[in-house]
Amino acid sequence: MTTPPPGSRAAQRRRTEARILDAATQIFLAAGYERSTIRAVASTAGVDPGLVMHYFGSKQELFRRVIDAAPVPEVSGEPGQAAEQILGSLADRLANEPTASLTLLRSMLTNPEAASAASVAAARYEAQIAKAIPAGDASLRAAIISAITLGVMVSRHLIKSDELATADPAQVISLLRPCMISLAAQPQSPPR
Repeated sequence: MTTPPPGSRAAQRRRTEARILDAATQIFLAAGYERSTIRAVASTAGVDPGLVMHYFGSKQELFRRVIDAAPVPEVSGEPGQAAEQILGSLADRLANEPTASLTLLRSMLTNPEAASAASVAAARYEAQIAKAIPAGDASLRAAIISAITLGVMVSRHLIKSDELATADPAQVISLLRPCMISLAAQPQSPPR
């Protein structure tokens, strides 16, 4: 894809779209999906609400684009390396409450439109994990890994499950390590 000349209409359109996406990210992270409005996004971006709708069509599509633009943790290499990358990312999110992510997570859990939009990002992350797993059921294993990490995050930061909410992140990671390595590793052939 070629970059349009700086003063062209196409360049102006890209800048406006980027400004709207930046504003939408701020609004969704601060207010969550349900309490965010196209009007608030437009005001933050300094544009008319009709222009937001022209570029994105709906609040759900705008949310999907915000989720799509969010960085996905890197997962690559050998299965053991991939498991350690996943555990490292989880350890960081356990130690440092990811306030912004929790707002989006809360939205996913309470609103079907937000959940639908977020499922695309989850599928991207699971596909990255699956590439690192040398097994015929790599996609299922990746989905289980994703569900475990999501469950741990929800239990610690949103539900505030007694044991998990106060547990040392290093201990949680230590307990999860064998499970994650097992899920990421090539399955053993059953003895004959």
